[in-house]
Amino acid sequence: MSTQPHTPTTTHDAWGAGDPHLRITRDDDRLVYHLQGDVVQIGSAAGSDLVLAGADPVHATITHDERDEYVLTLHGEGETSAASQDATGERTQILRTGASFTIGEWQLVFRREESADHGRPYGGRQGGELSDQDLQPPRPDYSEDAAAPRSGTDAAAKDPTTANASGQGGSAEGAVRSSTTARLSGDKQGATAPDEDGASNEPWS
Repeated sequence: MSTQPHTPTTTHDAWGAGDPHLRITRDDDRLVYHLQGDVVQIGSAAGSDLVLAGADPVHATITHDERDEYVLTLHGEGETSAASQDATGERTQILRTGASFTIGEWQLVFRREESADHGRPYGGRQGGELSDQDLQPPRPDYSEDAAAPRSGTDAAAKDPTTANASGQGGSAEGAVRSSTTARLSGDKQGATAPDEDGASNEPWS
């Protein structure tokens, strides 16, 4: 047994790190949507960042806030793993790895690498509670990162070469229709379609 003193680890990685993304399923459809923008709208409207067939025009919003958390606001009907109502009656939830919600027939699960996921059990402890494990270092001040302008977002949205087969960035419906296309979006933002054998190009762990 090691006699070395415990050094607390940290999950407070750089701003937006850890490849935050949604794993989206409906029946045999399996898609991946990478959260690159600070505000992602999910719905059936053509202007949505992620278009899901059968959803309300604006069914949900995911906001990357100043604490480097990804916060879901569910505007339409659906189930969530741990949402609470805000002052307007809408349901909100901080998304941590494993958090899930539904939109119509779609189930969406949030994942982020442990090195950047701020919550427990990804909270910087190797096991045990406070009597056995120290807290991790404080969360960094992300205020400058949160206030910095985002470059390239508008250009990508206006560039038709980054749109998927349906002409809408990140459309899951378009991904389902083009099952032999590995990636329908030219940048990192967009859904990953299954291969011909039904297996996604991205690992599911």
